[in-house]
Amino acid sequence: MTAKQQILICDDQHIIHETLGAYLKNEGFEYISAYDGDQALEEFNKNKPCLIVLDLMMPKKSGMDVCRIIRQSSNVPIIMLTAKSEEIDRVLGLEFGADDYIVKPFSAREVVARIKAVLRRFNMQEAEPAQVLKYGNLEININNYDVRIDGERIALTPKEVEIFQLLASHPGKVFSREKILSIVWGYDYYGDTRAVDTQIKRIRQKIAQHPEHGWELRTVYGVGYRFEVYADGEQPEPEIDLEDEYADELRE
Repeated sequence: MTAKQQILICDDQHIIHETLGAYLKNEGFEYISAYDGDQALEEFNKNKPCLIVLDLMMPKKSGMDVCRIIRQSSNVPIIMLTAKSEEIDRVLGLEFGADDYIVKPFSAREVVARIKAVLRRFNMQEAEPAQVLKYGNLEININNYDVRIDGERIALTPKEVEIFQLLASHPGKVFSREKILSIVWGYDYYGDTRAVDTQIKRIRQKIAQHPEHGWELRTVYGVGYRFEVYADGEQPEPEIDLEDEYADELRE
């Protein structure tokens, strides 16, 4: 008999657990409950659920802190819940590695549908054969979310790896911020494109101590980003600073 998939629900409102839990059971899932941030981490480490539904505002540790801690060691799918609808909260959720974002009040049926969609995407990625990209001293293995430069593993979050792999899979092709959001998170997150800039900035910070040999992650002014591969001896053009780009946009 196949074991049922376990969903970890992290929310301080008991009604959320009762309502969403009933729908999950009806769809063949099991669920585990956590009512504060510390308990969420405890249940995650103990049960290793296949997906986490995580409230942004919880006692002891916020959902954002829980997401950040989990992302240091796991790429388990995370769907963030919040009563807030401000863009900044959605951006922060995406930056810290959430796979989806739902604003309260919500339909439990919608949440279950999102859970199925996120799991479907995640399982498809896991089932795909190893995809290893190599450019000079860079190696990206999307199958195990491993990025190495000069053989040294770079500690990127799952979303940072996915963005890096997306760009490196299409050298020379320019991806807009909206397109990166659509591909990496699964559908359009209107107005949240700053999350992509933050992810790119963090990737660059983490790889900065390693010299780039024959490749570069570039900003395309006013458009987005591309991964550039250079021939031996070819020198890249000077890079435009991201903050300068936004300063120009704000002045327009």
